[in-house]
Amino acid sequence: MLGTLCRTGGAVFKNSQQSLPRLWVTLSQQRCASRLPMNTVVLFVPQQEAWVVQRMGRFHRVLEPGLNFLIPILDKVRYVQILKEIVIDIPEQSAVSLDNVTLQIDGVLYLRILDPLKASYGVEDPEYAVTQLAQTTMRSELGKLTLDKVFRERESLNSNIVRSINQASDDWGIRCLRYEIKDIQVPPRIKDSMQMQVEAERKKRATVLESEGMRESGINVAEGRKQAQILASEGEKAEQINKAAGEAQAVLAKAEAKSKAIRLLSDALAEQNGNAAASLSVAEQYVAAFSNLAKKSNTLLLPSNAGNISGMVTQAMTIYSKLAKQSPPAESMKTDEPPVQSPPAQ
Repeated sequence: MLGTLCRTGGAVFKNSQQSLPRLWVTLSQQRCASRLPMNTVVLFVPQQEAWVVQRMGRFHRVLEPGLNFLIPILDKVRYVQILKEIVIDIPEQSAVSLDNVTLQIDGVLYLRILDPLKASYGVEDPEYAVTQLAQTTMRSELGKLTLDKVFRERESLNSNIVRSINQASDDWGIRCLRYEIKDIQVPPRIKDSMQMQVEAERKKRATVLESEGMRESGINVAEGRKQAQILASEGEKAEQINKAAGEAQAVLAKAEAKSKAIRLLSDALAEQNGNAAASLSVAEQYVAAFSNLAKKSNTLLLPSNAGNISGMVTQAMTIYSKLAKQSPPAESMKTDEPPVQSPPAQ
């Protein structure tokens, strides 16, 4: 009889447990209920855990890690909070962007319990509450951005979600450390259009780069030609300057040589028998001039007595004698003033 009653009671309890809504029994509650320690008077609390103790149904104190003592029957450990960093998987959900594109997005949430008292009495299930808050916040933030900005501003989206979660979870004693978006899935048609847009953008960049390369090449060629012309003109200028300097030096050298020759000729004429030497030189030049007639041109201008060499020499010496009488004496040429040079006799 007793066994029948036990079996009947167990079946009734099992059926009543199955009829309870699953929303009231979450994984976190099951884990906490299974880990609630019994009051054995002497309790050892592990590191990075906080045990919330109730005395006669009311909050009494939070047990710190280490050795703790409780009163039997009166004290009961009601909640066990983990103070380590907790990682929660945010399930995949759909969200609509600002440009009306439906996205499938999931993420990972990292949080930590800072106040065990608020986490125990501020909300029924802290992890479930933060998960729901993360999902709603993520949908809200995605609705403010277009599809292109969702991919570009992923970090700012994560930071906005963390800030929104922390503003709501302060009363729960929970701090959201970071939120990371794991995967963003777009509809196949949108994905194909994005791929076509990327290919078009790459072709555009390739065309622009090619045109810029051709422009740079043309600029470099023109710049090279310009530099070549500048260098060629500078070289021609330097060549002309050097040529002019050389011609000037040649003219000066010829003038100095001619002046020295005239000076030597005048000294020679001033000596004894100078007139005879001058007559001989004039006769030699006359004969040399006649030997070169009609070599460069067919037009000739000859004097009437071209064959009278002695008459030509006499005439040249007469002109020389007249010029010598008109020139100042030799003593006056030895003054400090530079001597006046007379042209050589032809």
